[in-house]
Amino acid sequence: MKTITTFLSLCAALVAFSANAEIKLEDNSKLLGKWVVTAEALALDREKKPLHVTWEFQKDGTLVTTGEDARSGIGEMNIPIKYSVADGVIKKQTTPGREKYEDCAVVEMEGNEMTLKCKFLYFFLTRK
Repeated sequence: MKTITTFLSLCAALVAFSANAEIKLEDNSKLLGKWVVTAEALALDREKKPLHVTWEFQKDGTLVTTGEDARSGIGEMNIPIKYSVADGVIKKQTTPGREKYEDCAVVEMEGNEMTLKCKFLYFFLTRK
């Protein structure tokens, strides 16, 4: 009986682990183009905060973030940052002009939907 309980626990742990397995990217080909960042969350099972931002992954290693900050009254802003794909993950600049990068792993990618896990947040994207 103990063996069966241990086996079932192990199977449950493997299923839970595989559900959050990262997708290893070979290059940026699956990323290229415009993506709408629809939401962000602290964890996959936490409340999603809606966003209205577009990310455009370009061939030259530039990620252009387009969004509007209603509080500033500036209107739409385009912010280019650098990115690359290495070791199966996206390495993107945290701030324009600074050489500090964060890793973002692709957690899910199906059809036009993608979920990224960055250092502190999960981002939910839809291909435009």
